[in-house]
Amino acid sequence: MSLRLQINLIVTALMLVFASVLVGLQIDDTRRSVYEEVMGANVVASQLLSRVNWVYDASGLVGMTDYLTRVGRVRANEITLYGGQGELIYRSPPSTYKVGREAPQWYARLVSSPLTPKDITLPIGRIVLQADPSRATLDGWDNLRPLLWMVFAGFVLGNGLVYALLGRATRPLRLVVHGLRRMEQGAYDTRLPALSGHEGRQISHAFNRMAQSVQDAALARRQALEATQALAQNREFTQIIQARIEQERGAIARELHDELGQQVTAIKSAGLAIARRVAGNDALIERSARLVMDCADQIYDGVHRLISQLRPLALDRFGLPDALQDLLGDWRVYHPDMGLKLSTSGELDGLEGALATAVYRIMQEAVNNALRHAQASRIDVTVVATATSLQLDVVDNGRGRLEDLQATDHFGVPGMRERAQALGGSFELKQVEPAGIHIRVRLPVNRDVNRQQEKGGSNESHAGG
Repeated sequence: MSLRLQINLIVTALMLVFASVLVGLQIDDTRRSVYEEVMGANVVASQLLSRVNWVYDASGLVGMTDYLTRVGRVRANEITLYGGQGELIYRSPPSTYKVGREAPQWYARLVSSPLTPKDITLPIGRIVLQADPSRATLDGWDNLRPLLWMVFAGFVLGNGLVYALLGRATRPLRLVVHGLRRMEQGAYDTRLPALSGHEGRQISHAFNRMAQSVQDAALARRQALEATQALAQNREFTQIIQARIEQERGAIARELHDELGQQVTAIKSAGLAIARRVAGNDALIERSARLVMDCADQIYDGVHRLISQLRPLALDRFGLPDALQDLLGDWRVYHPDMGLKLSTSGELDGLEGALATAVYRIMQEAVNNALRHAQASRIDVTVVATATSLQLDVVDNGRGRLEDLQATDHFGVPGMRERAQALGGSFELKQVEPAGIHIRVRLPVNRDVNRQQEKGGSNESHAGG
């Protein structure tokens, strides 16, 4: 039910109450008037007839009949004369006032109350005096009918006028409802015109401000969604690039190990054979051969370091724990005075290749930063694996500061963060007091996926063999 109809029904109810009160007052006033008139006329007629016994004494029933006939009709009363045997001798003539018309019975019952007939006893016979309010009731009805028509006309016209005025007054509300429906359908650019009246202007201004806020919020959500999708695509692309880089690094590392390693070994073997053959015969050639062997050893060490940087072969052959230990072993060789500690717990074997590579690379970058830039004397590395997650902590006691690591020209931290976020993990940097940096990485682990990948890789290996 619309607000317009609700208000109109309320006004209609109030008008009905007012009309009912008005008609009720009119009926009550008519009731009192009828009663007073009938009662007064009945008292006068009763007193008049009670004092005419002299007529009966002079001429009997004939004289009384002649007297009543001469008196005629007494207002608002019916006079009846009965003989000694109860026979009807005389009845007063009907009223000629508004003859042939009667008030409705329901109205007559409302405004007139029946009065008890009065008997006037004669020596032979009796006179019955009965009050007759019909004419007074008819007068009241005639007075009420114009009022009823006026009330009915006022009711109809008033309702029509109220309905029309309410339609004009509620027009701003219909515009607001229409605007809300359009916004519900997604038309956030909907605006209301300046509505009439002080309240209307406030409603239109409030609606337009709300619509602008909703439109801005929808635009911001769309932009945020687009940015989120773009970020997800960028991370996926980054992960693909990193996986491709790792593949290329692995291929180059295997080529260096297989091809260049064999060539360096062959050179060293040839130098050793030459040195042995000319030993004691040609010292210059022997020294040259020994020099070739030393150069071969240096090339081999350099190639080994380069292979470790490109792709740790231990990660592919022996798993993450051995690869981390091997990496720390290389650092201990080049930094014997550095306190390096690695602690691992949980099931680290059989992790997904991308996950294991990310842990290895993040640890490699974090320790390299501490060694090169922070001048740390101690680095503690902790790796904890559970059924659903893996956490890597690298803590050093160097002089590095967060603001230096987060500088725009420092690419190590963004690279570690991108690796972690690309796998759905988190990356945190904390300042350690009195000195040092704490790097914490959390990565999700899906053991089922890892097992399937291991199984697939094993099947491929068997098929290839």
